Amino acid sequence: MQNFKLNEKDILANQDWTFPTNIAYGPGRFKEIGKFCKDLNISNPLIVTDSGSTKLPFINNLQNHLLSSKIKSDLFFDISPNPRDDEIEKGCDKFRKGAHDAIIAIGGGSAMDGGKAICLTVNNDIPLWDFEFEKTPPIIDKNKPFPKIITVPTTAGTGAETEITAMVTHVEKGMKFCIWHPNVRPALSLIDPELTLGLPSNLTAWTGADAMIHAIEGYCVPIFHPLCDGSALQSLSLISKSLYLAVEEPQNLVARGGMHVGSCLGGIAFFKGLGLVHAVSHMIGAEFNTHHGLTNAIVLPVVLKYNLPGMEEKVKKMSEAMQFEDHSVEGFILNIEKLLDRLKIPKSLGEIGVPEDCSRRIAEKSMKDQAYGQNPKKATFEEIHEIVLTSINKAR
Repeated sequence: MQNFKLNEKDILANQDWTFPTNIAYGPGRFKEIGKFCKDLNISNPLIVTDSGSTKLPFINNLQNHLLSSKIKSDLFFDISPNPRDDEIEKGCDKFRKGAHDAIIAIGGGSAMDGGKAICLTVNNDIPLWDFEFEKTPPIIDKNKPFPKIITVPTTAGTGAETEITAMVTHVEKGMKFCIWHPNVRPALSLIDPELTLGLPSNLTAWTGADAMIHAIEGYCVPIFHPLCDGSALQSLSLISKSLYLAVEEPQNLVARGGMHVGSCLGGIAFFKGLGLVHAVSHMIGAEFNTHHGLTNAIVLPVVLKYNLPGMEEKVKKMSEAMQFEDHSVEGFILNIEKLLDRLKIPKSLGEIGVPEDCSRRIAEKSMKDQAYGQNPKKATFEEIHEIVLTSINKAR
C-alpha cells in the first residue's frame, strides 16, 4: 500500500458540514413542475426571472405547466443581470399584492439570486442588508417563515440553484454583497438539461467557464471539507468532457446534461468559499454591469498565476480530473488559457468596456468582498491592484 500522511489537525478537529437542497434532475422533468408544487403545497407562486428571459419559451411553458395542474401564478421580471436592492423591493411588493405563497426562480444566476433575495424580506420587516453574509443571521419569527422557493436553472454555470446565498448590488454604494440565511435553502432544485438546448454558444461558453471557476476556486479554499472537494473534482471532470461539445454542438443533450450536473456540483463545491476571481468580478459587475461568467473567465488566468505556486498537490488533482497530461502549475495554467482561447473568451477586461482608471477603486472594493477573505493567499492592496490592472490590459 502506498504510504501517505493524513492531516491530523483536520482529521481530529470537529467539523460541521451541510449538503444542499433536494434536486430533481433529468431531461423532460420540467413538465413535472405542477406535481412538485402540489407536493410542496404551493398554490399561487410568483415566477421570478431576469429581464432578458421574459419572452423565451420556457416562461410560457412554465405558466402552461402550472395551469394544467390548476395552479395560478404571476410573473416578476424586473431583475438585472446583476440584481439590485431596489429591484428586490419591487419584487416584494409584487409578491405581497398578489398574495403569493411561494417563488419559482427560473433563469440564470441573476433570477435565482433575485428570487432568494425576495424570500429573505417579503414576509418580515427586516432590512435586506441585515442579511449580509458577514453579519449574524437575523432571527426569523416562526409565524413569519420564508416562503418556499423552487429554483429552475436554464443555464449551466451559476450553481445558484442549491445555494442559501445571493449576490445583490447595493445601489447607493455601487458594490455587490453576499446576503444569506441558513433557512432560505430552496425547497427543490429542478434541473432539466433540455432547458439549456437553446442557449447561444457564447452564453454556453461564459456560463460554462463560470461553473469551472466555481469548482477551481472552491477546491483551492484552504478548508477541510471532503464533500465539497469531491464535488469540485467531479465537477471539473464533467465540465472538461462536456463544455466544448455543448458550445460546438448546442443540441447535444448528453453534453448539456454533463454541463448541468457539473455546474450543480460546482455550486456545491463553493459551499467552502471562493477567491480573488470572484472578489474582483463581483465589483466589476456591480459597477459596469458586465456578464458575471465572462468577467470571471477573463480574470481567471491572472489569479491562477498569483494563487497556484505552492499548491502543487491540488493542481495535480485538478489536472487529473480535467485530463491534462501536464500536472505542473505552469502546465495547468497553460491548459486553462488554451481552453479560454477555444471558448473565444476576450483576453482583457478592457475589451468588454472596463477602463484602466477604475483599477484602484475596484481593488479597494474587492478587498471588502466576502470571497477576498476566502482566497488561499492573503493579498495586499498592491497585489490586488496589480491583478485588476493586468486583467484590464492583458489577462493572457
